[in-house]
Amino acid sequence: MYGNTLVFIMGEAKRRKNLGIPPREKTKDINLPQLDKKAIQQKVRSTLYKYPIIPFLFYGAAILILIGGLFYVFKSFNISKL
Repeated sequence: MYGNTLVFIMGEAKRRKNLGIPPREKTKDINLPQLDKKAIQQKVRSTLYKYPIIPFLFYGAAILILIGGLFYVFKSFNISKL
């Protein structure tokens, strides 16, 4: 069980060198596409100008979720005697 502890401690580069294996090839860096923040911001603004009710829907949904969470806490911990 403890006889092979050097294998676990040794890094991959040293292990490859001791085994006579050539070094591992370096992988190419992945180039992620660049985001055009101005274009995205313009699309969001145009959508909000086109449908001005969207912020009210989001705020209404957030308020309903908060009220539902409070109701769940009150009900689960028996805070009020209803």
